[in-house]
Amino acid sequence: MANTLGGNRRQGHMVVCGDNSLAQRLTKELATVYGQAVTVVLPSLRGGDHGPRIAELVERRELRVDAVEAQAPDDEALRRAGVERASALALTSGDDQLNVHIALRARRLNPQVRLVIRMFNRTLGGYLEGLLDRAVRVAGPDLDSRAVDASTTVLSDSDTAAPSLVGAAIVGSEKVVNAEGLLLRAKERTLGTAGRRDPLCTLALLPDAEAEDADEGGTEDEGDTSRWSFRSLARTGPLARTGPLARNGRSGRAARSPEAEPRGEGPVLLPDDAALAGLPARRGAVVLEAVTGSTGPAPPRPPRLPRLRAFKELFSRKLRYSLLALTAVVVALAACNWWLSGDTPAHAGYVTLLDVFSINDPKTDEPAADQLLQLLAGFAGMLLLPLFLAIVLESYGAFRQATALPGPPRGLSRHVVLLGLGKVGARVLEELLEREIPVVCVERDPEARGVALAREKRVPTLIADVTESDVLERARIKRARALLALTSSDATNLEASLYARRLKPEVRVVMRLFDDEFATAVYRTLRDTYPAAQTRSRSVSALAAPAFAGAMMGRQVLGAVPVGRRVLVFAAVDVAGNPLLQGRTLAEAFRAGSWRALARASPHAPHSPQGEAPGAGDGPAAPYAPQTAPYGPDGAPHPAGGSAGDERPLQAGERVLVAATRRGLGELLAQSPDGLSGASVPGPRPV
Repeated sequence: MANTLGGNRRQGHMVVCGDNSLAQRLTKELATVYGQAVTVVLPSLRGGDHGPRIAELVERRELRVDAVEAQAPDDEALRRAGVERASALALTSGDDQLNVHIALRARRLNPQVRLVIRMFNRTLGGYLEGLLDRAVRVAGPDLDSRAVDASTTVLSDSDTAAPSLVGAAIVGSEKVVNAEGLLLRAKERTLGTAGRRDPLCTLALLPDAEAEDADEGGTEDEGDTSRWSFRSLARTGPLARTGPLARNGRSGRAARSPEAEPRGEGPVLLPDDAALAGLPARRGAVVLEAVTGSTGPAPPRPPRLPRLRAFKELFSRKLRYSLLALTAVVVALAACNWWLSGDTPAHAGYVTLLDVFSINDPKTDEPAADQLLQLLAGFAGMLLLPLFLAIVLESYGAFRQATALPGPPRGLSRHVVLLGLGKVGARVLEELLEREIPVVCVERDPEARGVALAREKRVPTLIADVTESDVLERARIKRARALLALTSSDATNLEASLYARRLKPEVRVVMRLFDDEFATAVYRTLRDTYPAAQTRSRSVSALAAPAFAGAMMGRQVLGAVPVGRRVLVFAAVDVAGNPLLQGRTLAEAFRAGSWRALARASPHAPHSPQGEAPGAGDGPAAPYAPQTAPYGPDGAPHPAGGSAGDERPLQAGERVLVAATRRGLGELLAQSPDGLSGASVPGPRPV
């Protein structure tokens, strides 16, 4: 067993177990984005697919990454990694049983270590989380309930990667934060064009040299307002706006943080009114935009299971015409019978029906006219037999078709074509349906995990091999806004993406590729070949790593957005007893260069784990829980008023969503009366 720790005994560091892609990505995320000290436990730094890549991180002097080599992560290996003194431990193996075994060992060695466990079995993960949290309560009965709740987090790749995949398909940006089901994106624009999208706030001012690289008009989504737009949620949804581009409110009270960099030397994070005043319109800035639904008409949807389907939907046109013609014949025969016999119309119709069904006595003693009518009625009855059989067969077929997967409806446009309904594809489909985004699915296996969900929700789905000809055409790819290629085959995803590019060069493409180097090469090639189109090729581990890192930092950390060589952290912070928050309005809860409050949520707000759509069923706990919507005392949403209208002071029991630097978040959490700040958040340093 080798150990690169030497004689140093770390305190409050992070431990990552595994030598896979997720372990390597997670280690890099913790060390570079959050500036944490990380120790990796793996079989070898020289072998395996990712051992050498982790070794490169260990060799980088500016990073605090060490490694412990052990064939099995037993008690000795965990002790050498310092798990007894660690603040968090991540278990990234693809073997659920191995992760459970290591988690039980670690909980015994350090009852208060924060565990982040990768689990494919969501039901088992939920049981394990409850068991480990109970062990924390037994070991520390005096611990705060929120600390116990944050002690164990069980995540799956599909749950954590799905929001990023959906975000890339919707907004075409990788700088996306999923805050309780709400997509927030950081977008580079100029100060002259930033106000067009009504941003929530200005996250950073870019150096003058980078101004020309900022987005001059947002060409990637101009005109795309039929279903989705980027607007302040002060009007349409959860967030109460506090952005300085519209109005910085009372930000004049806030003092400039010493962390803010001088202009021209790097990005100025979280600027105030004074920093924005007098700047040229061409100056680049990073603004925060929210993805919200528009009030436009919804796309056409196929009908649900029939309750009482219309007559014309049950039978074909030819069958309806045939039935109408025979009915007319029977009515004509009944009229003739009534005219010849002189009986009442009801009796004449009754006798005619007896003749049609051949259950009347022969009219041997009747006049010739009556005998002719009886023969004609019998002939009409013979024609009814195949007609009734056709009615039964078509009715059965119509109801069977109603319970089957519908095809893409006519007139569908601006939708997302989703390839693959496996574990990841099913989770992405849940995200798309939750956001009411029209989608067409393509899956080769009729027994795939997501097919049942597609059938239940009546999602247009094609059971076909996407590599076959005309499948993408049937999915209306020429009228689609994005393609999500999420099958388990890199070759299939690449082939489908290239074919979609040929059919519609400007379509937005998001590919799932397992090999990181291959994904990078594909992205660069497609970017250079189709410069006007948007392409994202990412592995699931790369998309899941930020969520795992956020969980290790504590459940209050929702994510991070790099800005140049610095980083902004998004977190949920309790208001109770915090003098920097309690008693202030959202606009006043701001310190330039350090942190800014973006939204509030009351304790009555519904609680839903990250990465799990409402109604998705029981699943593992997630890195964060608080809602970002403003709620009133009864749990109902407050009328959104933004910084200009929401003058209510923050009160005990509420939570706020903040954007902060690492040092600013540390200062904010340090003011909590219970000291519950999760993992330490170090001061800023280049990332």
